[in-house]
Amino acid sequence: MTTTLPAQNSAAKNRIGRAIFWGALISGGLDISGACIQAWIVRGAAPAMVLRGVAGAVLGASAAKGGWAVAALGLALHFTVATTATVVFCALSRRRVFLTEHAVLSGLAFGAAVFGAMNFVTLPGLGVFRHFCYGAPWRYAPPMGWIQFVIHLACVGLPIALCVRRFSAPAR
Repeated sequence: MTTTLPAQNSAAKNRIGRAIFWGALISGGLDISGACIQAWIVRGAAPAMVLRGVAGAVLGASAAKGGWAVAALGLALHFTVATTATVVFCALSRRRVFLTEHAVLSGLAFGAAVFGAMNFVTLPGLGVFRHFCYGAPWRYAPPMGWIQFVIHLACVGLPIALCVRRFSAPAR
């Protein structure tokens, strides 16, 4: 037996889909741009090296010697993480309206949470890539450094929250 969704549920799914698409695209694009600019300034590293560093999360140290296919894998992994972060924020915003009502504040907090997850869970497995791409960490700085913290606030959390508010909030 086939049932159709009411128009209201379909419209809500379309809004959420747009929020996830744009949130992931914008935050992923801004974040990888910030990482590439920082790696270029700090180490003179090309964007392909940064992307190979991302791919190193699944390929290990051999990713450093990879070509464009490895860099493309890194880009795909990066946008997978951006999409996952957007889905998480979107799901949280369904339960806590505060997140969309105060998108700037909640976006900054979410960016800090994403930074923490990446910095203390994901990146420790990258070892050499983290050091090469982001430079030697300061004595009291997190491994990715304070510049990446600011990038995650402004280029990850904030765009995700603003896109979710813009595209998925129900019409009032």
